[in-house]
Amino acid sequence: MKRWQMQRNCALTPKQLLQFYIVLVTLSVTVAIGFFLAGIWVILIFTAIELCAVTVGFLIYCRHALDRETIEIDGKRLIVKKFIGYKETVYEFNTQWAKIEIPTEGAKTFHISQSNLRVELGQFLRQEQQLPLISAVRLHLR
Repeated sequence: MKRWQMQRNCALTPKQLLQFYIVLVTLSVTVAIGFFLAGIWVILIFTAIELCAVTVGFLIYCRHALDRETIEIDGKRLIVKKFIGYKETVYEFNTQWAKIEIPTEGAKTFHISQSNLRVELGQFLRQEQQLPLISAVRLHLR
């Protein structure tokens, strides 16, 4: 079995982001409590608004941090798996009939197709990585 995996380039894993978030919340709440004890209670409101906005942003980031695309060839089967936003979609092709379409000039993605099924791939690749990947996969198609 041959396998190629393409995934999003993320600076932080979800675990690292959670650790950073805990430190950020602790620091913000500590500062807000200090102002509250000094008699400036309005800071608590702005801290709550700030933490809500940061939480929403981090949740959106975490939802797509693990996105990936996988191409597997096992005998006569070409399997494409797309894991986007916690939803996995699996497409199965026959290696004898599947075609890989070369991306057009400036395109960010390429396609694998067979009869009426067409799957877009390569959104996590740089353009200079597309053609070597397509060549490597084509070697295993018959």
